[in-house]
Amino acid sequence: MSIRNSLARPRVAVDSVLFAVERGRLKCLLVQLQRGALRDKWAFPGGLVRTGEQLDDAAIRELHSTTGLSRAYLEQLFTFGDPRRDPRGHVVSVAYMALIADPGEVQPPAGKYAASQWFEVSRLPPLAYDHQLMADYALRRLKAKLGYTNIAYNLLPKVFTFAQLEELYAAILGRPLDRRNFRRRILGMGLLRELSAKRRGRHRPAALYRFARRVPQVIEVL
Repeated sequence: MSIRNSLARPRVAVDSVLFAVERGRLKCLLVQLQRGALRDKWAFPGGLVRTGEQLDDAAIRELHSTTGLSRAYLEQLFTFGDPRRDPRGHVVSVAYMALIADPGEVQPPAGKYAASQWFEVSRLPPLAYDHQLMADYALRRLKAKLGYTNIAYNLLPKVFTFAQLEELYAAILGRPLDRRNFRRRILGMGLLRELSAKRRGRHRPAALYRFARRVPQVIEVL
């Protein structure tokens, strides 16, 4: 049986847009396909949903098998169902957004893909399938949620400086912040807790903060 015949009925896949901020740049993880008509193309990690498997469970399994991550923020985004999106046949993809604080946490197992690499969101290579649409959708969702939730805690270490928080928001929003107003607003919301310890280095000591709650909250940040 050919691959096309085996996919004669629509099948369901999950794909994850994994974001992280590194050195003030918003990045996402891409994998390089190693088989089929789209060989050598870059795409977001994913795969087919197994019979009887919940979508969220499939997304967690596929992300782990690709990145080695056992924990990451994961949120369902949108369903992409154009019958022409996959050259093998009709595959409906449920896209997810995933967030981690440290790109170094990713330890891709060998074999599933030809390669994996972090790319700046503003400099993605041509993507397979309709994954550029996924990238655009995921970025819009992330920017929006940055304004009305505390989702940023998933992209920062447990302890951080205020400069790191500012850098994170600027990297995702793609624009500089009004630093004075941003600082006043964030600190006035009770979103953060200042620690007694200081970060010491070449420059003057910097205050350290943590999020008061590391659970999802709806809160008007911007």
